[in-house]
Amino acid sequence: MATDGGPRFKSIKSLPMDYRFKGEKGSSGDGGMSISIPENGSGNMDRVVEDDSPYGHMLDDRPSADDEDVNPSVSPHGSALGMWANKQWGDTASYVAKKKLQSWYQSSDGNWELAKILSTSGTESLISFSEGKVLKVNPDSLLAANPEILDGVDDLMQLSYLNEPSVLYNLQYRYDRDMIYSKAGPVLVAINPFKKIPLYGSDYIQAYKSKSTDSPHVYAITDTAIREMIRDEVNQSIVISGESGAGKTETAKIAMQYLAALGGGSGIEYEILKTNPILEAFGNAKTSRNNNSSRFGKLIEIHFSETGKISGAQIQTFLLEKSRVVQCTEGERSYHSFYQLCAGAPPHLREKLDLLDVHEYKYLQQSTCYTIDGVDDAEQFRVVVEALDAVHVSKENQENAFAMLAAVLWLGNVTFSIIDNENHVEPVIDEALLNVSKLIGCKADDLKLALSTRKMKVNNDIIVQKQTLAQAIDTRDALAKSIYSCLFDWLVEQINKSLAVGKRRTGRSISILDIYGFESFDVNSFEQFCINYANERLQQHFNRHLFKLEQEEYIQDGIDWAKVEFEDNQDCLNLFEKKPLGLMTLLDEESTFPNGTDMTFAAKLKQHLKSNSCFRGERGKAFTVHHYAGEVMYDTSGFLEKNRDLLHLDSIQLLSSCTCELPQAFASNMLSLSEKPAPGPLHKSGGADSQKLSVITKFKGQLFQLMQRLESTTPHFIRCIKPNNSQSPGIYHQGLVLQQLRCCGVLEVVRISRSGFPTRMSHQKFARRYGFLLLEHVASQDPLSVSVAILHQFDILPEMYQIGYTKLFFRTGQIGKLEDTRNRTLNGILRVQSCFRGHKARKHIKELKRGIINLQSFVRGEKTRKEFAILLHRHRAAVAIQKQVKSKITRKRFEDVHGATITLQAVIRGWLVRRCSGDIALLQFGSGKGESDEVVVKSSYLAELQRRILKAEAGLREKEEENDILHQRLQQYENRWSEYELKMKSMEEVWQKQMRSLQSSLSIAKKSLSLDDSERNSDASINMSNDDRNGHESNGVGGVRPMSAGLSVISRLAEEFEQRSQVFGDDAKFLVEVKSGQAEANLNPDHELRRLKQMFEGWKKDYTARLRETKVILNKLGNEDGDSDKGKKKWWGRLNSSRVN
Repeated sequence: MATDGGPRFKSIKSLPMDYRFKGEKGSSGDGGMSISIPENGSGNMDRVVEDDSPYGHMLDDRPSADDEDVNPSVSPHGSALGMWANKQWGDTASYVAKKKLQSWYQSSDGNWELAKILSTSGTESLISFSEGKVLKVNPDSLLAANPEILDGVDDLMQLSYLNEPSVLYNLQYRYDRDMIYSKAGPVLVAINPFKKIPLYGSDYIQAYKSKSTDSPHVYAITDTAIREMIRDEVNQSIVISGESGAGKTETAKIAMQYLAALGGGSGIEYEILKTNPILEAFGNAKTSRNNNSSRFGKLIEIHFSETGKISGAQIQTFLLEKSRVVQCTEGERSYHSFYQLCAGAPPHLREKLDLLDVHEYKYLQQSTCYTIDGVDDAEQFRVVVEALDAVHVSKENQENAFAMLAAVLWLGNVTFSIIDNENHVEPVIDEALLNVSKLIGCKADDLKLALSTRKMKVNNDIIVQKQTLAQAIDTRDALAKSIYSCLFDWLVEQINKSLAVGKRRTGRSISILDIYGFESFDVNSFEQFCINYANERLQQHFNRHLFKLEQEEYIQDGIDWAKVEFEDNQDCLNLFEKKPLGLMTLLDEESTFPNGTDMTFAAKLKQHLKSNSCFRGERGKAFTVHHYAGEVMYDTSGFLEKNRDLLHLDSIQLLSSCTCELPQAFASNMLSLSEKPAPGPLHKSGGADSQKLSVITKFKGQLFQLMQRLESTTPHFIRCIKPNNSQSPGIYHQGLVLQQLRCCGVLEVVRISRSGFPTRMSHQKFARRYGFLLLEHVASQDPLSVSVAILHQFDILPEMYQIGYTKLFFRTGQIGKLEDTRNRTLNGILRVQSCFRGHKARKHIKELKRGIINLQSFVRGEKTRKEFAILLHRHRAAVAIQKQVKSKITRKRFEDVHGATITLQAVIRGWLVRRCSGDIALLQFGSGKGESDEVVVKSSYLAELQRRILKAEAGLREKEEENDILHQRLQQYENRWSEYELKMKSMEEVWQKQMRSLQSSLSIAKKSLSLDDSERNSDASINMSNDDRNGHESNGVGGVRPMSAGLSVISRLAEEFEQRSQVFGDDAKFLVEVKSGQAEANLNPDHELRRLKQMFEGWKKDYTARLRETKVILNKLGNEDGDSDKGKKKWWGRLNSSRVN
């Protein structure tokens, strides 16, 4: 709790026992709010608000809101007296006084204290405080306090008494317990904790995704946007608003994390999340109120596919604060990218860019604040490089971008020396100038010339004018700002290319708007002027959707409604936008005058706008605007120069002449913009410098486009609240919070939401959505009757809804009952349907499975039988072939051995005889009859002969045994061959059957065609006898020719069939002869047989196809005569019955 928080609620008895305030009692001097009220309730009120609050002027300008539907009539400029004088809280004060309940009382020091009413008499009430103090007060000054049971409710609509102290206490109660999110009707209130709290991560994302928790959270708002986008097919927007330092950027990052978690899967969500470090580095800076303040506005449009997945994104930026590049206030920093580059650049990059420490650059020396507590710039540089890699920025382009950053820093170190008595200067050629020329890729002389001179075109002549020191510094700073601004735009362009949707665009998107908050500093310049104008526009958008459109729709639809007043900022918007005497118009007009100055601009404003209630002129060059969030005093110093945003043509030409790609691209973009003349008074002669749109005009155009885009979406609002200006956790400055609640109209939103009808639906849609819950005869009536019947059937109380002309209006939570009933009914129907469909599907799958199993068994059996038959046939053929071959080999071998044996025996016997003829006495006898020859041989020769004879006999026995074995094998081969021949004959019979089947089909076709032809001729002759002769001749010719064409086709098919059957028969017979050995050929019979079979199958398929084609042709010819349809059907029926499958 804050030190100034204790006094306001120091007497609250409803706080828990462990709830304690820290610090001392506050006073009016501690920066708190002090309100002095006389006891009689009259008199003026003096308020003191801390000076650095941007809402410091709003306490006496905004009315409070109560818990009932009251029409406050407080003037925007009236004092706080009117709030109590008009008895704004009177509706509850009397009840509180009567029941002697606890109530809030605001003491003279401005603190709200909880008191108990002891008694009430007339216009006085006796109250007591916790410390025993008793005081008499006016009952109208008391505000009712809520019971203890409502302490810390997450929705302000649940408070019994809706008043400022009750709302402040409830938010403080939750903030102290790290419950930083609260609901205010449809608006989410987020209080910046200035510390990390355990409310995020995958577990919380899953909880909100599954609807297991409904506590207020950014996740809940984002989840609602996704569901409404899918359900209604309407683009959604999440508008995050609040003052600087309220936590808008972090809230936008949390919403993007939830979208990435729910819509992830394509990988693009990782790139979207990685854009945050890049944009924060180049577009955020430390200010006096925020360590990470966005100095630009951005709209992130995330596109989704039809399945709800992220398909791409696009980022649009608004009004980068370029002046921060060259100007920096003490205690603040320039853009983070400069400090991250100097702290985290690796050695090779540091050497390439000639980087120095941050305190050595003059642009950064303007403030002594170089670091941020708890932030490591070197680590952040590594994160930025990683993010650039994720969005597909090449290493070369990254180094080029860092070179542009270094060039901007070195530009600030460029110095000038005076060269003449007229204060003309030229840049000093030193390290800074040389480094700049090297980094941007230009010559040092060209850079020197561009910074010290300016070319002007007078008639047809070009005059070179030297610049003074002030002019040269402005030129240098303008060049630095332009380079940085173009670099920022180039980075956004690269990111959009990486996140491009392309052909995946479906039209569904969720836009997250994170734009700068309302700002009010000690010195407010042109940037605050533009920022606060943008916030006025966003507040108007907020008012329009939550106040104006809401109540207008109630009135237009004719429902009973008491209008709720709210603070409308239309007058302030008219002050800015009105033509021809609005702030923006006058600023553009004065910017076009060459002699216009900031002083003349301020004088013109005071002259033309002094009667406007939202404008007040101040001394000198200042003026004050009464914004919705408070009064802000603007100093017009630099307004005209910043609005013109001129960069001399010399500088643009310098960039275009650079050798580096990025400066050339920057110059090209600036030249393309300067070639577009500004409409109206902004266009005048004088060169390209003055022909571009002014900054305020361009910003206004961007803002109007943004509003149009938001108007086409369903908005979801998140109001970020900053609890203190010291950016410290645990401190709750109630005065600051109260001002922000008043400015954003939170109390009015709750009042409208609580008393209004947030849920609405047309009669047709309501009847279509819930009509099926009724009886059939009721559901068939008109939509209004159906709607009324539904409301009566479900016993919805009359005070919980109203029936308009075109819509039904429901209070909060009523439509949920119908949705629950509808979902239960639909779930029951779906359950019955799923059971029936499941039973039907199971039955069907069983039948399919049974049929598939039977078919598989048949196919597999048939396939196995065919394979076995082929294998058996091959085996038998192989055995027969082996038998024949082996028997032939064996016979030949036996014959060779037998012949060799006989020859050997003859030779041996002859040799023996010849050898023995010289040693043995031969007895020769005469040649007479009856005489015999006798030969005497030695015993040793006889023994040798006997031995050889025995050996020969043994060899003979072995050969006889081998011969028997060969005979057995030969017998086996013959058996196998016979089996092979049988198989070949069976195959030949199958082929012959198929041939006969095809031949029979052809013969049937011929006969049928002959019959049809005879019938046609007979019909034609009959017609010729009854009709005209010429008609007969034409009909006869037309009937005979088609049939003759059909017969010719059939004849050709028959001839081809005969030829093919003869060829296949001859080939098969030849292969059988080769197999059996009856014919000799150098080929493999098995291989040729398979090839022949494949050729036959192919021809059969082709032949069948041509038969079908012939059928189609004959059908077409036959359609000319309707009487022959029956005959054709019979003929083709016979043909189909005999077709070969």
